Amino acid sequence: MTLPRPPFLADPLELRSGRAIPPIRLIQIFSPEEWEELIAEWAWTLKSDYSLVTRCGGAGDMGCDVIASVDADRPDAVWDNFQCKHYDHPLVPSDIWVELGKLCHYTHTGSISVPRRYRFVAPRGVGTKLNRLLRQPDELKRQLIEVWPAKCEHGISDGVAIPLVGALRAHVEAFDFSIVGHVPPLQVIEQHSRSPHHLVRFGGGLPPRPDAETPPPAIADAESRYVRKLFDAYAENQGRPVGDVSGLVDRHAAHFRRQRQAFYCAESLRAFSRDTLPEGAFERLQNQVYTGVIETHEAPHPNGLARLRETVRHTTTLQLTSSPLLGRTEPIDLHGICHQLANEDRMTWVGDDE
Repeated sequence: MTLPRPPFLADPLELRSGRAIPPIRLIQIFSPEEWEELIAEWAWTLKSDYSLVTRCGGAGDMGCDVIASVDADRPDAVWDNFQCKHYDHPLVPSDIWVELGKLCHYTHTGSISVPRRYRFVAPRGVGTKLNRLLRQPDELKRQLIEVWPAKCEHGISDGVAIPLVGALRAHVEAFDFSIVGHVPPLQVIEQHSRSPHHLVRFGGGLPPRPDAETPPPAIADAESRYVRKLFDAYAENQGRPVGDVSGLVDRHAAHFRRQRQAFYCAESLRAFSRDTLPEGAFERLQNQVYTGVIETHEAPHPNGLARLRETVRHTTTLQLTSSPLLGRTEPIDLHGICHQLANEDRMTWVGDDE
C-alpha cells in the first residue's frame, strides 16, 4: 500500500511547537482582559497622537475601557475612548446600546467629558448592519432614543433607573454621534506589530536585525567612560600615559578599534531590543553577562589589559539560554556588553588589586 504524498513539507519548528496561529485568529480566543491589554498596547503605538494611554476596564469604568489622552498634563485634554468588546460574533446594534447610553449619561452628569473619538474594537469586527448604522450618526441617535427604555434605562447603573427624560433627553438629542465608530481588527494587528509587545502576544520570531553602525572617527561623549578605561589599560601595559588614540602602539590601536566596534554592536542590539521587545529584555541580557563574567573580572590578573582580555574572552563560554535576544546575538555583542558595563562603572580594568 502506498501512502498519499503530504500536501506540504513539515516545518521542523512546527513539529516541535505546532503550526503558528495567525494573529487574526488568535485574538478571537483571547480573554476579555487580554483583549483590553492588547488594545492598550496598540494605542501606545500611536505615539504621535497620544501622550498617555490608560486601561480603565472594570466595575465603575463609566463605559471607558481604554482611554488615550493627547496631553497627559492637562485634565481637560482632548481624549479618545476605545470600547473593547470581546464577543464570539461580529458586533451588532444590540451589543452597543448600553455603551452609548453610558456615554450619554456620564457626559451629561459631567463625570467624563465628551471624547474626541469613541471607537468600538472587537476581535471579529462589526457586522454589516452595525457598520452601516455607524456611518449614519442621525439614524444611530434616533434608534438609541427608540431603544432607550428597553436597553439603557436599567442597564447603565446597577439598581438605578435612568429614564430618558428632561435634560438628559435634550443632551442626547444634541449629542454629536459622528464621534462614534469602530477600528477593524486587522488595523489593530498591523499597527500593534510595531509595538515591542507584539512578539510576546503573537510569537513568530524576531525580525532581521539591522547592521550595526560603524564607529565614527571621533569618540562620542556616550562612550567616554569605557574608552578612558581602555586607555588606562593600554597605558599600564605600555608603561606611559595614553591621552588619545595617537598614543597607542600599533597592536593596541588595532585592539582598540575592535573594542569600539564591539561596543557599537552591543548598542545596536540594545536599540533592536527596544524596538522589538518589552522594556527590560536587553538589561536582563546585560545582567546575565555580568553574572557570568564577574568572577573572572575580579580574579587576580597581572595587569589591566590581561583582566580585560580574560573577561571579554570568557563571554564566549557563557551558557545563556533564557534571553529572547539570543537568536539575534553574536559573540561580538557579548564583548561589547562588557564595555557597556564598564561604561556604566560596573566593571573596570585597572585597579589597586593587580
